[in-house]
Amino acid sequence: MSGRQGFGSREFDPAPRILVLLHQERSSPGRVGLMLEQAGFALDIRRPVLGDPLPDTLERHVGAIVFGGPMSANDEDEGIRREIEWLKVPLSENKPYLGICLGAQLLVRHLGGKVEAHPDGLTEIGWYPLRPTPEGAALMNWPSMVYHFHREGFDLPRDATLLATADDYENQAFRFGENAWGVQFHGELTQAMMHRWVVHGAHRFDLPGAQQGRDHLHGRMIHDGPLRAWLAEFLSMIFMRRLDREMGAMAARQV
Repeated sequence: MSGRQGFGSREFDPAPRILVLLHQERSSPGRVGLMLEQAGFALDIRRPVLGDPLPDTLERHVGAIVFGGPMSANDEDEGIRREIEWLKVPLSENKPYLGICLGAQLLVRHLGGKVEAHPDGLTEIGWYPLRPTPEGAALMNWPSMVYHFHREGFDLPRDATLLATADDYENQAFRFGENAWGVQFHGELTQAMMHRWVVHGAHRFDLPGAQQGRDHLHGRMIHDGPLRAWLAEFLSMIFMRRLDREMGAMAARQV
């Protein structure tokens, strides 16, 4: 794969790799994957819950992204337990890690926190308001509405920094250390992905707090632009700037 330009910055050849963990056979990294490939990264896609191996080290990867899935971070499934244990690799090697929904909850479990349902049984399935904390606002601009599809939330891990919050599920985005990030909401959905989620997830729209499918699709027309802009900036902050620092350090050592 030859290098390609993205995020309006630079070109890479050969392409630096990002490990991507998915949780269903037909799952896709969506526009996260599209944005990263356009930025010149190559995606190493694996599905550990379906038997794909996890690398012992990320020395050949820039970082890792773990996406969502229909399972719970509390499941005793071997694949889920293996992913939770494996998170010691990016953390110990100080490699950028991004957990989205289930991926954030797996990180919380690895760090000793709890993942559980809302005490009143409320869900977030549809579009809901988001508020950055002062720490989050200092990093970047955040969208005022984000897309959710979950029935469980998480504690804020010890020593983590809360970056965004909301009313029903207080912990929406956090940072742990310099390079580990977790977000409860979904910025990765393409329009086609959202249509599939609305069709296949329709049985959940009667859950407390959930929105109907038409509201998911109508909300996308209104709120998706700022969410997409935030995602591009967020990915750039996590992966592109880290790569720039590594390349600068490498160049300094060669002088």
